[in-house]
Amino acid sequence: MSNFARLPPSGVKVIIVGAGFAGLCAAIECDRKGHSVILLEKVKELKPLGDVISFSSNSGHIFERWEGVVDELDPITHKSKGLDFHDWMGNFATRQVWDVEKQWGRRINGHRGQIHDVVYRHAKARGIDIRLGQHVTDYFETDTEAGVVSNGEKLVADCVLAAEGVKSAGRKIVLGFEDPPKPSGYAVYRSWFKSDELAKNPRTKHLVINGDTHTGWIGEDKHFLAASVKNGTEFSWVLTHKDDADIDEDWQFPGDKAEVKKNLEGWAPIVHDIVDATPPDRLFDYKLVFRDPLPTFLSPKARIALIGDAAHPFLPTSIQGASQSMEDGVTLAVTLEKAGKDNVQLGLRAYEAIRYGRVHRAQMTGVTTREQWHKADWDKIWKDPKSLHLKREPWLLDFDAEPHAYEVVDGVLNDLRRGKDVKANGLSEPANKNGLATVVAQEVDQLA
Repeated sequence: MSNFARLPPSGVKVIIVGAGFAGLCAAIECDRKGHSVILLEKVKELKPLGDVISFSSNSGHIFERWEGVVDELDPITHKSKGLDFHDWMGNFATRQVWDVEKQWGRRINGHRGQIHDVVYRHAKARGIDIRLGQHVTDYFETDTEAGVVSNGEKLVADCVLAAEGVKSAGRKIVLGFEDPPKPSGYAVYRSWFKSDELAKNPRTKHLVINGDTHTGWIGEDKHFLAASVKNGTEFSWVLTHKDDADIDEDWQFPGDKAEVKKNLEGWAPIVHDIVDATPPDRLFDYKLVFRDPLPTFLSPKARIALIGDAAHPFLPTSIQGASQSMEDGVTLAVTLEKAGKDNVQLGLRAYEAIRYGRVHRAQMTGVTTREQWHKADWDKIWKDPKSLHLKREPWLLDFDAEPHAYEVVDGVLNDLRRGKDVKANGLSEPANKNGLATVVAQEVDQLA
């Protein structure tokens, strides 16, 4: 543990529920700031499962501050030079290159489970108290402390961070009622597998035999994105499409290749070849859900905070869900450091104030990108193919959460002490949080 940078002990005790990227990042960042952390995770064994995940340049800075992590990630991350766009029939339209983003920071894309494993092992190496197989059945708080009941044991700290994802039980504490997730009207089929069969097919081999590639096919109300990784030896794809199925407690199911191909009728043969090469047991049907934006991320006594997807679930087309979860942890660790043990509630309020406006603005990029592709006017696109390109905006991507938090936190804390209702998106400014939530909810609802 002596090899890791860490501020002197702050005396702040933090319980984090959920060891996904939000929880792990918050744990690592709190440890870096000298806070004492207990991280609880319900699964008994963390396995490198999942498919593709993307971290944009705004989170690259965070990975780089964790000793040795980037060196471990580099061999397993995606290294294509750009994204090649085609129409649904296979006609090439344009290539979007990522050169402009190199000046903003490191991009890290790859297998979700493998990247998660690297981050988890870093947290373990730091000596963070990570407890697996924990079933959290209750959250509680008083004016002086907060805690959880896990596996029948009552655990107490200065604050609790709920990082359990979109189904987090912590949301009920914040809202005072259950808010079941709603179907968004869209779903994704997704897969990740070895690329051997694709390499044998003359129509698909160029996607995998010359290193990593990233390719998209865009059609009405759906898009198909495919990427090879690890020098082309592994392959992933995602088909986002309209779906009117209802959802219950679970919304990930085994996928049906026949249903996928039905969705792709009339599409380019190469896309069908990719689906045909997909091992049936590596195909999943994932219903995209949304929740109304919350008026607050904090419990009534401000001792429990929601972070990551528990606070703000993202659509995949935002390419920001994981990055914003990481920004939460970085910001929260700083606000707790600057507020101090005697003012933990103020520290959590500052976290919310700094994050609220930025994160909801980032959420809406998922809707606008999806509509940009799904409602594309191809007569106009052929005149300006670059109109298909993902919007890569400096306000979102040319951003480093740690120095930003240090820059604004004193002003935010002072505003909160004076009783101002503030949110900070680069600067402290007056906020009408309920108004913002209403706008976001209406826009999502109209497009769902």
